[in-house]
Amino acid sequence: MQHPFLTSLSHALAAHHVATLRYQFPYMEQKRRAPDPPAVLMDTVDAAVAAAAQAAPQLPLFAGGKSMGGRMTSQAAARNPLPGVQGLVFFGFPLHPPGAPSIRRADHLANVTVPMLFLQGTRDTFADLKLLRPVLSKLGSLATLHLLDTADHSFHVLKSSKRTDADALEELAATTASWISGIAHK
Repeated sequence: MQHPFLTSLSHALAAHHVATLRYQFPYMEQKRRAPDPPAVLMDTVDAAVAAAAQAAPQLPLFAGGKSMGGRMTSQAAARNPLPGVQGLVFFGFPLHPPGAPSIRRADHLANVTVPMLFLQGTRDTFADLKLLRPVLSKLGSLATLHLLDTADHSFHVLKSSKRTDADALEELAATTASWISGIAHK
């Protein structure tokens, strides 16, 4: 949760009046390399959502994460709706491992009942857009895809794009804030 990207993203979101609650999965807290079993990861998501709801009951509640954190959030929401959560935000949804294109990691998304925002770089090797677009199309109005041109899975952009990583971070924050505002005020 102290990763520079997540710290910078939380500050950028705060500048757009979006509060964040960052947390760690047990394996990260214990400095282990191997992730916890999915049930432990999803239970951790459930606990974080409950903590956020308790910490700021007056605010609209959204859940999500970067890469695996987002995928575990979606799996938790597919397993059981997350109480009070109005939508999910994914910063680089990991549809498949690099070099192993597949849509198997998206099977559970059909069971998510709240709107979802997918923020993806066009160079993200964890999500071939030729596979991701049809997956999201099947989800209909529940899925929104926002692409960051030349960004990779870490949202680093090519210098040739004439944009900086800071520009990409601002785009992530502004897009997220706008999407949240549209959902929260319905």
